[in-house]
Amino acid sequence: MDVLVIGSGGREHALAWKLRQSPQVGRLFVAPGNAGTAKTATNVALDASDHNAVAAFCEAESIGLVVVGPEVPLVAGLADDLRERGILVFGPSRAAAQLEGSKAFTKALCDEMHIPTAAYGRFDNPDAALAYLRTHSAPIVIKADGLAAGKGVTVAMTDAEAEEAVRACFDGEFGAAGAEVVIEEFLSGEEASLFAVSDGRTYRLLATAQDHKRAFDGDAGPNTGGMGAYSPAPVMTPELTARAEREIIAPTIAGMAARGTPFLGVLYAGLMLTDAGPKLIEYNVRFGDPECQVLMPRLRSDLMDLLLGSARGDLGGVEPEWRDEAALTVVIASKGYPGSYEKGRPISGLHQDFGDGVTVFHAGTTRGDGQVIATGGRVLNVTAIGDTVADAQRKAYEAVDRIDWKGGFCRRDIGYRAINRENR
Repeated sequence: MDVLVIGSGGREHALAWKLRQSPQVGRLFVAPGNAGTAKTATNVALDASDHNAVAAFCEAESIGLVVVGPEVPLVAGLADDLRERGILVFGPSRAAAQLEGSKAFTKALCDEMHIPTAAYGRFDNPDAALAYLRTHSAPIVIKADGLAAGKGVTVAMTDAEAEEAVRACFDGEFGAAGAEVVIEEFLSGEEASLFAVSDGRTYRLLATAQDHKRAFDGDAGPNTGGMGAYSPAPVMTPELTARAEREIIAPTIAGMAARGTPFLGVLYAGLMLTDAGPKLIEYNVRFGDPECQVLMPRLRSDLMDLLLGSARGDLGGVEPEWRDEAALTVVIASKGYPGSYEKGRPISGLHQDFGDGVTVFHAGTTRGDGQVIATGGRVLNVTAIGDTVADAQRKAYEAVDRIDWKGGFCRRDIGYRAINRENR
């Protein structure tokens, strides 16, 4: 079967890398892809926002399955438009993608299905939101309701910061995403992620992971799209995982089906592990980035079985198998990220053998004049498998240090929480 992957980041390179290992996959395309996917698949210059062009390509090339990587095309209804033309798609409908596209939508589902989450208020004007803040003091969380490229959430530690965040949303800093605002209770605890694939009626749990959102060591600096991740997350004990499945994943799948908007695709639950148990922070409706880069190396079974089972609405008989080893990925980003950064600098040393269990997934790269060129904020994901998180960390950083790119930086403490637990 010929497969098209939509996207250009490290997540899509990891998906293409894993799909290439499947005996079920014939030709493999990535649109638009990057310098890394070009070595695994055929890159195609398609604009995912042009749904007719994507569909026409699929029809012309007899694509058997489309795998949509990023959230923006899903929220825009790409999966719906492809399905209307008889094209098989892994990814939720526009209606189901509201789990990520609208925080208010998710909060309403949590209320309906009694899913544990932070207490909240929802507002469509600044006066009501500011009045709410006067009776709910900091620390508190301000969220633009819609997609804001990961920048629409403020954890306000002072009342003044909270007011500023509310005004920024309604003043248009995040465009249409800030037309409504959700103000949430601040939750204390450790964050972790749990993934599941659903066919609309049932689901299969995947694995746990933890990422590192802050730009610098010690969780300092601004929030980013993620500077590294590891899987499994030791903090997610079997008991906690079972509770999160029972109280969060299962009622979400059931609730979406009962509403007539069944969820087909991968459900990524961002959790806060509080003293009262796991609570839902947010849902994403796609594989995480960089979490996908540690999930794919740990997945022992054929990824196509999961994707096809979900897309066809039948996961019966599909049971993912996982390697016991840990995986860890280190993101190398352009200096200045997540703020302004320089593009166009060459990267050397990527063609060498980094050793068993080490893979470099590309994100913001292209090829030019026979070289790999940095074109984005997050540029490379150096991923390693090890017997422990500490072992995977050592292998990953040894590989990082062999890459020559003067314009990049990375955190040097990815995995520290898990390693501290391993050392106890």
